[in-house]
Amino acid sequence: MQALLEAALAPVALEVTDDSHKHAGHAGARGGQGHFSVDVVSAAFAGKLPLARHRLVYAALGAMMQTDIHALVIRARTPDEAA
Repeated sequence: MQALLEAALAPVALEVTDDSHKHAGHAGARGGQGHFSVDVVSAAFAGKLPLARHRLVYAALGAMMQTDIHALVIRARTPDEAA
């Protein structure tokens, strides 16, 4: 996940957190697996609305969105916004 985001977005900061343990027993996620949070700071988000930023993250993760990720919390900011 981290490598895919780094390759697609060239982030200046990136934090991927596995929150799966908080969702054990959640319907639709085996044992709570596949719950993640992503905090990414990238110039690629400049001039883009939140929905477009999220779409960039989804595109970067590709097939993982259909297989390994059940839920994803995204915080996508530009370097200026993160400063």
